Amino acid sequence: MSKHSLIENLKKQIEPIVEGLNYELYHIEFVKEGKENYLRIYIDSENGVSLEGCEKVSRAVSELLDDIDPIEESYYLEVSSPGIDRVLYTDKHLEKYKGYNIVLNLYSPIDKKKKYEGELVDFNENEINIKVEENIVTIPREKISKTTLKGEL
Repeated sequence: MSKHSLIENLKKQIEPIVEGLNYELYHIEFVKEGKENYLRIYIDSENGVSLEGCEKVSRAVSELLDDIDPIEESYYLEVSSPGIDRVLYTDKHLEKYKGYNIVLNLYSPIDKKKKYEGELVDFNENEINIKVEENIVTIPREKISKTTLKGEL
């Protein structure tokens, strides 16, 4: 099974558990760091995420994973909030943070810059528009390697 298929399969099975505990399943990733594998589950809610909430979700998801055993190799399960400087993976995430400051990292420079920071104004399937100072800058989505919320306290 491909990594993408694994993640999609896990998402379908984990999402109802997370939602049943009053959280949103923000993102799932399965990564190798050094010699270790990690299944990372990011949860969110309107009221934030507490350590107790992460523990509750971790226990419930761990039970499911023990039952369905979807991953052949050994791994560590981590459950956390996406954090203040969260990566915006989906259109749903972009919609939620319209009007907020974001950082766009690019694969290759546009106008000699590989990083743009500004207020998320709008987006569509092809591009993201941000306000930099008083100018609207349009960045093609295929040029963007990562979109991150600019955490501000």
